[in-house]
Amino acid sequence: MSDPLISPKLRPWHLDRRAIVYVRQSTPQQVAEHQESTARQYALADRAVALGWTRDRVATIDDDLGRSGQSIEGRPGFQRLLAEVALDRVGLILGLEMSRLARSCKDWHHLLELCARFRVLLADADGLFDPTDHSDRLLLGLHGVMNEAELHVLKQRMYQGKLNKARRGELFTLPPIGYVCGPAGGWGIDPDEQVQAVVRLIFDQFDREPTLHGLLRYLVRHAIRIPVRVRGGPSRGQLEWHRPSRATLQHVLRHPSYAGAYRYGHRPTDPRAKQPGRPGSGKSVRRPDECLVLIRDRVPAYITWERFEANQARLAANRYTAATPGAPRDGPSLLAGLVWCGWCGRRMVVRYGGRRGGSYSCSRAAADYAEPLCQRLSNGRPLDALVADQLLAAVEPAALEASLAAVADVEREHAALARQWELRRERAAIEAGRAERQYQACEPENRLVARELERRWEEALRAKRQLDDEYDRWRRAAPAGLSDAAVSSIRALAADLPAVWAAETTTPADRQRVARLLLDRVVVRVDKTSERVEVALHWAGGAVRSHTLARPVRQYDRHSDYPRLVERVRSFCAERLSSEAIARRLNAEGFHPPKRATSFTAEMVRRLTIRLGLSRRARHGSRAGLGPDEYRPMELARRLGVGRDMVRGWVRSGSVNVRRDADAHYVIWADADELRRLGELRGVPRTGEHKARLAELRKPKPRPG
Repeated sequence: MSDPLISPKLRPWHLDRRAIVYVRQSTPQQVAEHQESTARQYALADRAVALGWTRDRVATIDDDLGRSGQSIEGRPGFQRLLAEVALDRVGLILGLEMSRLARSCKDWHHLLELCARFRVLLADADGLFDPTDHSDRLLLGLHGVMNEAELHVLKQRMYQGKLNKARRGELFTLPPIGYVCGPAGGWGIDPDEQVQAVVRLIFDQFDREPTLHGLLRYLVRHAIRIPVRVRGGPSRGQLEWHRPSRATLQHVLRHPSYAGAYRYGHRPTDPRAKQPGRPGSGKSVRRPDECLVLIRDRVPAYITWERFEANQARLAANRYTAATPGAPRDGPSLLAGLVWCGWCGRRMVVRYGGRRGGSYSCSRAAADYAEPLCQRLSNGRPLDALVADQLLAAVEPAALEASLAAVADVEREHAALARQWELRRERAAIEAGRAERQYQACEPENRLVARELERRWEEALRAKRQLDDEYDRWRRAAPAGLSDAAVSSIRALAADLPAVWAAETTTPADRQRVARLLLDRVVVRVDKTSERVEVALHWAGGAVRSHTLARPVRQYDRHSDYPRLVERVRSFCAERLSSEAIARRLNAEGFHPPKRATSFTAEMVRRLTIRLGLSRRARHGSRAGLGPDEYRPMELARRLGVGRDMVRGWVRSGSVNVRRDADAHYVIWADADELRRLGELRGVPRTGEHKARLAELRKPKPRPG
């Protein structure tokens, strides 16, 4: 053992524990190219032996080769070193430089605290340090600050270099789908025609589909695959065809490079969102206008910039937030997401339930602040009908142009799908031909290889036959073009837009999409004291049109014309008009009953007159309107000395001659014989032995004339 007096800081208890040599290189490239630095670090074991440790008491930790020292995360070697120190097994830690141990002041001072607590020495090329000594501790702390500052300077130099290159639009990474890296380092459109056709089909179909999920369903329904270039491994650069996914389509639609723009700095890292053990966490995606660098017309484009911005606006509008209406849905309400409250300015929500369909309510303040409900339109059908009429009137002048555009769009979509089938069949033929040439080029006696090549050839031929069969089925199901009859039918439907609007094949989502294309918002103000609803239609071009509609109310006095209604009913009652006649008069003059009824009925008029205390006949006991031997039910009951309920029972059972007057009230005819019969009927007991007599007495006498 060497003399411990080599350094006065070295004590016997240090030699009783192990010496650890910590080896680290920042990147795999440094490990591969800077091997001399790695060798110098491993040679520190000889220095530990020179300080007095035996060879078997010197351990080397090299788990962090190729890992950065800016954080303890992802450095199992450094974590193992801290554990050994905390277990009081280490007497000396050796590193080529203190920066090899840590580039972060937080990690560095954590190590110093542990070393000071367990009396562990640190050594580098400059000397031996004792963390418990004030001067050495001060020097070691300065080393940590310098190491972190050096890391910051190095990172800034590299970052500014990358940023300067990015500002020139020359810093290219892996290209997105539909692009390949050019020989000069830039991006170019993929030379494969099928790849180009698929990318263009995605953008064209998104113009027809209202949502991203609708686009995904379309691609799956037509068996469209997404082209992907392999980014690593032995097959790097080779083309593979993957099934479409929501994430892939969203990446394609949101990437500005498809509109010819170059971007850099679109995925910054938020330290607050980082998760331990997940290096890729904490990243957020910026909009193109928020990127550090955005250069228009820098790469070849698939679409125009205006079309790209329209796609972003649609994707943002499909999100249901306080500022966006959300995607069109299958609910029957036409204006879901478009109705705004005219009192508080918040968006009104649609709710479904019952037989009245959707209702529009402004409940945000009630939900957030427990305030009273701002306003509610319990039946949204009148509002939907009003807006639908305005929409049809607005698009009617362009009906013919719309029909011609629909015909052209159907033909373009069919041509695009036919092109996809053509390219897929051509690729399958190429693959089969390549497999055949490989099999033919193989030596016949080399069956070890020939059997595998023969299997691949058979698989390629089988895939080609299957694709041809699928193409034949598609061609039979989808004709090459629209017939003259189909074109005439489309033009005829364009002349009858209300029929198209109300057709069963027109989905609620289709109607909502039309409404959102033409309208920005619909502002509704409900008058809670009457049935009036003020509606303001804000059209997409900026025009605003005001309308008024009547909503169903529960009470007569909630109608704005209720005083005039009462006045008219009083005058009709003074004229002794029947309930049916009053109902006809009220409907002709434009009055409406409350609730969901559209017109007055005789029963409604009777209830209204009772509520108002009105009568269209003389006082009880008057013979006005009655003929000879005619009685009203109450009058006949008094004449016979029976209860009114018994007379009503005779009326229901048909035991009396009865008619209805102009007010639909019962009038009973009973001469002297009928009065004697009814009097006897009242006195006969209701027993089995009198059954025959009761049956005879219950038959009324025919009324003369």
